[in-house]
Amino acid sequence: MESSAVRRDQQGPDSPAAAFRVGWLPSAATAPTAPRRGAASPGTYIRRWLKLNRGGLRALLIGAVALVLFLFAWHLLTANRVVFFVRFTNVPSPAAVYDSLTRAMHDSKFFMHVLLSCRRILIGFSLAALIAVPLGMVMGRFKLIHEALFPISEVLRPIPAIAWVPMAIMLWPTNEQSIVFITFLGSFFPILVNTLHGMKLVDPVLVRASQCLGAREFAIFREVYFPASLPHIFTGLTVGMGVAWVSLIAAEMISGQFGIGYFTWEAYSLVQYADIALGMICIGVLGLGSSMLIRGLGRLVMPWSK
Repeated sequence: MESSAVRRDQQGPDSPAAAFRVGWLPSAATAPTAPRRGAASPGTYIRRWLKLNRGGLRALLIGAVALVLFLFAWHLLTANRVVFFVRFTNVPSPAAVYDSLTRAMHDSKFFMHVLLSCRRILIGFSLAALIAVPLGMVMGRFKLIHEALFPISEVLRPIPAIAWVPMAIMLWPTNEQSIVFITFLGSFFPILVNTLHGMKLVDPVLVRASQCLGAREFAIFREVYFPASLPHIFTGLTVGMGVAWVSLIAAEMISGQFGIGYFTWEAYSLVQYADIALGMICIGVLGLGSSMLIRGLGRLVMPWSK
């Protein structure tokens, strides 16, 4: 009797079960749920993008400020014709160089100079990379080949590109071929030396492990030496691209009839100072763009190096 009374008391009108039956307490179906999160606003995406690219934006801002300060200092020095160790009496102002640029943009001959220089760089640099990278890997792998070729490369490497101009004219039947050859030499040795250095730094434990697993020589080159040497190879490609432009401009100034180097030298001969500065700036921009392409390719090939 007592137990049945207790059960009736627990199931009375004020019990939790009764409250649930009449709807005093929320059921699982009617329990409040968390508000659904809507789509992110454009401001959220912008803040997220700024956060992810904070380092790059900071570098871009610093570079832009430095460029503005450089142009301002250039304007002050040329406007006041400062003479202090360096003479700025005949140096063109930024405004004069800009006027020269606007004239050149409407001159098809200027674009022909730029395109011919880019074509020579593409041919000479590509040939240098296709030859220097495999040769450097072979020299780094086989001691006999290294001992035979390294002394020759070390004798030829210090010779500047401008010293090769007379020999190149004698070796090749046309000026165009001689200019490409000089460009090739300028980029060949930096690529070769850096590739060879990268091969020397490959961990021999990796080589022995691949040999123990039965890998053949070509597989060792492809799977061990080449990936391990890639950072040094791309360092050589970047340096070689810069030296290629230096060599090309020297060759175009001496023996060329077209090209951005010839354009700059012709402007000096005609006392067109603004065109001289324009040619120099164009050379710098082209060199920067080509080096950025090499670095971008390196990031694609070596994602682990980011």
